[in-house]
Amino acid sequence: MFNKMLLINISETSIEKDYWDEIDMLCKKKVFFTRDSKEILKELADTDGILVNFGTAVNKEDIDNAPNLKYIGCLATAFGKIDVDYAAEKNIPVCNLAGYSTEAVAEFTVAAILEQIRSLEEGKTRGRKGNYSEEGIHAWELKGKKFGVLGLGSIGRRVAELVQGFGCDVRYYSRNRKHDAETKGINYHDADSLISESDFISINLAQTEKTENFLNTERINSIKANAVVINTAPMELVDIDALAKRLAKKDIIFIMDHADETDLQDMEKLRKHSNCIIYPPIAYITDEASVIKQKMFVDNIKNFLKGNPTNRVN
Repeated sequence: MFNKMLLINISETSIEKDYWDEIDMLCKKKVFFTRDSKEILKELADTDGILVNFGTAVNKEDIDNAPNLKYIGCLATAFGKIDVDYAAEKNIPVCNLAGYSTEAVAEFTVAAILEQIRSLEEGKTRGRKGNYSEEGIHAWELKGKKFGVLGLGSIGRRVAELVQGFGCDVRYYSRNRKHDAETKGINYHDADSLISESDFISINLAQTEKTENFLNTERINSIKANAVVINTAPMELVDIDALAKRLAKKDIIFIMDHADETDLQDMEKLRKHSNCIIYPPIAYITDEASVIKQKMFVDNIKNFLKGNPTNRVN
């Protein structure tokens, strides 16, 4: 059992009561703080477990100020703002929620693309106004198009599978070749050729030091005209200034759903462009994913206490 769990950017409404009841049986005390609280460093002194929400940093200083720390749990799949390497040096497991929203995010990716290329928003707007004319509506199809997936983890692979069903020519880039995927017609390309040749690009890379700014100025400028790019990963993977300049040319569409944890000044640079489609962070939200998320979060804690950490990323 944990003596004290420090919960950062996690509120009482983040998970349902039944799961809180289970957590209460696994720790003697819970303390809630926002990441910007000045009280965190003091509270770390006798904390042996840290639980954080999506996009919340746990750095070397935090770990050094928690001499009793033995576990870090992340209420999300992404863990790029946690110093997992330093935690590993201290033999502190960092456990995430790998794969809980795979289906939700993959289906959102396809849905967001279809809404854009089939002019569904324009169609709904006309219908609500009583304008039933199709004049001027422009649309195109997925079938036969080159669809590139950057990062063939669980979400990227599922995106690839779904668009194969639409008849796309699917190719992928990943740090490690996925030969089992290649036997199913998902073909490997190096990142640069994939980005420059694809009609559609889905960004599904995990945020790490090596992937930050992955879509740099050169790669953004190489995107072919009329391409659609969708990023359901953190925007740290993208050079914002370079993207804003490319969007100004009005020859690509960029779709994103991580506006909530992207710098407000960066969002101002992007949202002025009508060809940048910005969603709240809704890709992961389904009833099914919510159940999986909460259960996995609690199970990770239970399994750590049993001596068998699950979903450990370090």
